[in-house]
Amino acid sequence: MSWRVRVLATPALAAGFRLAGLTVDEVADAREAGDRLVSAAAQPDVGILLVEQALLDAVPELTRREAERRALPILVPIPAPAWGAATGDAESYILELLRRSIGYRVRLQ
Repeated sequence: MSWRVRVLATPALAAGFRLAGLTVDEVADAREAGDRLVSAAAQPDVGILLVEQALLDAVPELTRREAERRALPILVPIPAPAWGAATGDAESYILELLRRSIGYRVRLQ
């Protein structure tokens, strides 16, 4: 079986992902994000679910944890573009992603 990549993003970012050829669900506000996450994760042909970080942060904690615990689709948060100065370093962001996916902190050397 082939798996698809699906994206949950705000209208501001959706066009870029569509240009890349991905299926995009536009989420207008944070209240809608949880419902869209549940429905996208329930689709049997979705292997990777890219979710804009701000939307994922707005999803209720219980809903987000249930989606993260599933084997498929793999839930990947994507940060929105930041046009100002960077607020954090890339290594800490990657470490936090690893902690979420495997359940404990990893030390990179």
